Amino acid sequence: MSILVWVLRRDMMLAMRRKSDVLTTLFFFVIMVSLFPLGVGPERELLKAIGPGVVWVAALLASMLSLGRLFSADYSDGTLEQMLLCPESLSLIVLGKTFVHWMTSGLPLVLMAPLLGLQFGLSGQALWVLLASLLLGTPVLSLVGAIGASLTLGLRGGGVLVSLLVLPLYIPVLIFGAGAVDASTSGLGAEGHLSVLGALLVLALLATPKASAAALRISLE
Repeated sequence: MSILVWVLRRDMMLAMRRKSDVLTTLFFFVIMVSLFPLGVGPERELLKAIGPGVVWVAALLASMLSLGRLFSADYSDGTLEQMLLCPESLSLIVLGKTFVHWMTSGLPLVLMAPLLGLQFGLSGQALWVLLASLLLGTPVLSLVGAIGASLTLGLRGGGVLVSLLVLPLYIPVLIFGAGAVDASTSGLGAEGHLSVLGALLVLALLATPKASAAALRISLE
């Protein structure tokens, strides 16, 4: 596990040196969510109805915005090739890099979401469910996005290709994430939706690091 700790420390240090990348993702999320109440008007029931979906779509797009830099810097300076040559598990390296990606691009969105949810008149319980759904769902977005980022590494127009590859895989997370808040608001209970998100997270943790590692080897051949 020493390689995992090394990757976490290294990538976190590099991320802190590029704070503008982190702030760009956060500002995009804040601006996108904040524009909808201004555009649709002050009708309270309408804002409550669209609020969870708006927050989730904004989080999904903000997460995709930062996928391009997940492996690109290490690919450009040759570090990624050295990682492939080392005897340590490439899956653990990918897992560590993906976790740092979530810490710098996903976790800030999760922490900001309840505050932005107040613009839509969501209740306290709905805000807690929104927070829980994002905590379970945004790591899945990063893990699945790592596969797309590794498959399109070094290609021209890779950002567009990543979107085409990962968007269909993001749809279940979006449906159950926004659905959890809707179910809580309507009194049906959000436990089922959150359980599905938890299952998706476990599945992504088990499957996507190996898939991303295999995709990196293919991209670097």
